[in-house]
Amino acid sequence: MPGVEIDRSTLWKKARQDKHGNIPDPKVAEKAKLIDELQKQVAEGSLSITGSNDVLTLALGPEHPGRVRGVGAGISPRQFFNLPRPQRVKFADQLKESVRIVLQEETKKMEVRTKQLVEAEREHLLSQLSHLIPNFDPSMLKPKTSPCKNQGLQQSPKNPMSDKASCSGAEVRSLHLEDDTARNGEQQEQTKVGALDNQDEEKKEENKDEQKMGEKKDEGKKEEKRENKDEGKEEDTNVEEKKEEKQDEEHDEEGNEVVDYSNVEVPSSLQSLCGYVETTLKPQGKIMTFNIEKEVFGADRSTFVVHEDITQFSGMEEIGATVVAVYMRCLYDLLREANMCSMVGFIDPAQVSANAGSLTDRSRIVASRLQKTDGEQIFMMPYNPGRHWVLLIVRAKRETVYFLDPLPGNRVVDEEGKNIVNSALKIYNSHIGRPGRKAPIWKTLPGTPKQPSSVECGYYVMRFMRDIIMDPSLEFEKKFAKGKDQAPYPQAAIDEVRKEWAEFVCLHMD
Repeated sequence: MPGVEIDRSTLWKKARQDKHGNIPDPKVAEKAKLIDELQKQVAEGSLSITGSNDVLTLALGPEHPGRVRGVGAGISPRQFFNLPRPQRVKFADQLKESVRIVLQEETKKMEVRTKQLVEAEREHLLSQLSHLIPNFDPSMLKPKTSPCKNQGLQQSPKNPMSDKASCSGAEVRSLHLEDDTARNGEQQEQTKVGALDNQDEEKKEENKDEQKMGEKKDEGKKEEKRENKDEGKEEDTNVEEKKEEKQDEEHDEEGNEVVDYSNVEVPSSLQSLCGYVETTLKPQGKIMTFNIEKEVFGADRSTFVVHEDITQFSGMEEIGATVVAVYMRCLYDLLREANMCSMVGFIDPAQVSANAGSLTDRSRIVASRLQKTDGEQIFMMPYNPGRHWVLLIVRAKRETVYFLDPLPGNRVVDEEGKNIVNSALKIYNSHIGRPGRKAPIWKTLPGTPKQPSSVECGYYVMRFMRDIIMDPSLEFEKKFAKGKDQAPYPQAAIDEVRKEWAEFVCLHMD
């Protein structure tokens, strides 16, 4: 049969023809006609065939398992079509591979998005600094420096929290330079208009005042007599007012007790830092830049401290994510000296606290850190749900989370923070290929020392972390598991934290 390849479809037809070349069975003849048409299409190039999907398969349908039509007995499909031996793949391996691919894609998307946000925020920050600092030179900031929060400036996406976290719920103070400038302009215009109106009013008032002067002289004599009688009453009233003023000074706007730290002795290293603020940072409009290595939070991070951070810290005022993150970098040195880096890890508080991004983004950040866990390693995660600091300790292998709150009373975990960690543990379980619990175990440790007023939460969380890593056995659960609220830390314990923070920051002075 010229022009036609002699393949198994041709052999199949020949086997069904009589000696005259005819096919008696009409149904078989119809299939043979279809084979001829398909062979013609293959010859013309309008139809392509590969492997087992050849002309005979197209005409008659798929092969039956274990045999091949048109080539005789004893030939298997794998032998005839030269198919590779099928390999069995476990379902768990397939699932693990698919999850790995999804995580890789999501990680790439996050990296691109983070770079875009950081670059946009950096440009905005430089613009704000040029208004705030006279003769500001943008070159003093490194090109790839990731802007951190600055009091009075727009917050960075990686550190969206206010730099003042008060447990009283009072409004966070900020400078809002543009709003202040607009208000000042409006006030000046109103003052000019008011001055012209006042000139006309003053002339009218002068005439009225002359008439009233005579009346006031008579009234003044009568008032003198009354004043002598009321002097005794006023003395009693003044005593009561002073008592009320003193009580107001001891409480904040919402009635929470506030401890007076004005007479607290400042550690020497912090005094030196305050001197540096007055001689260098404030006069020259400088900031202190810190590069936090990848080993601390899982990725290289840059942040900076401004003079307000230092003065607030020295005065035992509310502190924010920058101060806490810098102290965690200081604690990392202690972990390294004690060979405990494989036992304890840190999660960046500026990337997971309130307003740092969507819940999904923050869960992935936590999951990324947990995926680097080694056995029983714990991760300490300072978390601020809104003007209050707490400490979460995540033990991924056991799917257990510990909740430490410095405020007294029966404290409850913030729902958003709980969802962030729960979602992160689900991602972690998928990464290691285990089904995991239906819900992670949350344990509140009520036996932590309790802050005496509404401003010390950040200092207490820093001290919690220090106490935990100073115990090589990491028996923090037993230490803080007491059922009753504990007394506050002595001021010496808080000053130890402040001294270490100041000494670390002093290393970055010019």
